[in-house]
Amino acid sequence: MQIKGDHAELYVGGRLDVRSAADARSALHTALDGGNGDLVLSLARLDSWDATGLGVIMGAHRRAGRCGRRLVLRDVPPQMQRLLVATRLHRILAIEGETLTKP
Repeated sequence: MQIKGDHAELYVGGRLDVRSAADARSALHTALDGGNGDLVLSLARLDSWDATGLGVIMGAHRRAGRCGRRLVLRDVPPQMQRLLVATRLHRILAIEGETLTKP
């Protein structure tokens, strides 16, 4: 997993899973704590995520709210869009474009 960017936009690539969760959580917390306004999380290069990775995203969403910010997902791959719809998390998370596919 790779995360690049700053306090306003992060680009995530590879796999967001149990092996990369701690690093991803740390990068997201640093970005959220060090900036203001929306934090955009671009997922175009994300290959996959598991339940742990989804938990990291939800944790970052909650932390963003506590920081007075908003976590916005951008370029969500179709497979992950279907998971967000199936789990109804698309109703909670801010997703740019909101053109999610149905499961």
